[in-house]
Amino acid sequence: MQETTSQALWHNFLGPSPVWYKQSIIAFLILNPILLFTLGPFFTGWVLIGEFIFTLALALRCYPLQPGGLLAIEAIVIGMADPHTVFHEAEANFEVILLLMFMVAGIYFMKDLLLFVFTKILLNVKSKKVLSLLFSLVAAVLSAFLDALTVTAVLISVGVGFYAVYHKVASGKHHSHDDHDHGNDDEITDTHHEDLEGFRAFLRSLLMHGAVGTALGGVCTLVGEPQNLLIATVASWDFQEFFLLMAPVTMPVLACGLLTCLALEASGKFGYGATLPPKVRAVLEEFEARESAKASPRSNAKLVIQAIVAVILVVGLALHLAAVGLIGLLVIVLLTAFNGITEEHQIGHAFEEALPFTALLVVFFAIVAVIHEQHLFTPVIEWVLHQDSGIRPAMFFVANGVLSMISDNVFVATVYINEVKMALDAGEITRTEFDQLAVAINTGTNLPSVATPNGQAAFLFLLTSALAPLIRLSYGRMVVMALPYTLVLGGVGLAGVYLFI
Repeated sequence: MQETTSQALWHNFLGPSPVWYKQSIIAFLILNPILLFTLGPFFTGWVLIGEFIFTLALALRCYPLQPGGLLAIEAIVIGMADPHTVFHEAEANFEVILLLMFMVAGIYFMKDLLLFVFTKILLNVKSKKVLSLLFSLVAAVLSAFLDALTVTAVLISVGVGFYAVYHKVASGKHHSHDDHDHGNDDEITDTHHEDLEGFRAFLRSLLMHGAVGTALGGVCTLVGEPQNLLIATVASWDFQEFFLLMAPVTMPVLACGLLTCLALEASGKFGYGATLPPKVRAVLEEFEARESAKASPRSNAKLVIQAIVAVILVVGLALHLAAVGLIGLLVIVLLTAFNGITEEHQIGHAFEEALPFTALLVVFFAIVAVIHEQHLFTPVIEWVLHQDSGIRPAMFFVANGVLSMISDNVFVATVYINEVKMALDAGEITRTEFDQLAVAINTGTNLPSVATPNGQAAFLFLLTSALAPLIRLSYGRMVVMALPYTLVLGGVGLAGVYLFI
């Protein structure tokens, strides 16, 4: 039967996404202009945020760039945001865009070394509790000095590496059995499936511990997250001053976060506690033995170069010798030059992982531009500023936390710190109060925002990465796995702000 043009267009629209998903997106696009002209831009703005979160929540059904992009384009067309504002948002986040373009690609060329190091750790640390704690702690320490997105890129790279090793061996073995004996086929498939599910659960839990670790460490220092630097600049704090002012809140949170990691692994609740299936361990041990056996002077030389460049990378980032993205470009040049990767198509693969996410981030800035132009957060800000000065820091923490869960925490921090600075300049608050509120803004945008992938760029990056569908990490599952951490980080953070600030 011949397909009509309209049927073909419908099939092509958002490709293999479910029909109800396509219908939902079309319904959103029809609804928004109607809402704008009947209920006004403020209400429509909040509806648009909800729709955009819907596209993120169903990232495994359809990459959010297309449906989210259509919503963003419509918002601009119907006049809810100006293209110049979108450009301004992108310009303000240019460092993050550079980071995604170059640093993530730089990490790609370090894959061999990362897989080598993490395979050793994974196979030598037999206890899942210790391994989880190690992932969380290492991610926290690295995020305090490097950058949460860079650390997440490393975790994703390692996860993809492990998954590829097991999958290649397992599917290879399966086929070889298949040839000889059809009788056990179902049995083999079942055990393989069981091991694969176990391995997915194991990787999911490790990656979530690592991702939360980036938030635990990222809040502590001036360089941990983009908004920290922004707040410190407005408040004129240096590295040491920032760390000491945040410490009464961040140190108890770090301790409780690591204890939560252990408690989750011990209890096995919320999707944690899965151990490495014995067969998968055997496959990885076999892989390691094979890799060691076929090591040649040339492959060893490559690892040495990668190790040297890794040291340059850490030193460069820790001392802030240049913008993170430019250090990423340095890593690309050094690794490709000294490891003989000189053809354009070889280099191209490195950019495949991060560029779709970079595009998605710019679409996200269009939604942020709507929030900005329609003043969607203004009522909350004004309400908090009129609270009694005794509870104001705690209220700021809560308000920042809630808004950061639905919007971008860098944007929320920018809006709030500028409002508070204006209040200080106008003589409405004292410098001491300003410092207290700045601490509340920083911890509020960093800690409770682990609740959802839209709150933390690192979480969103993990959700939209090539690894998420492989290990079945959906938006919903991420929210559930982050829930205990959200309660602990949010609760302890709030208590810290209320009691110590």
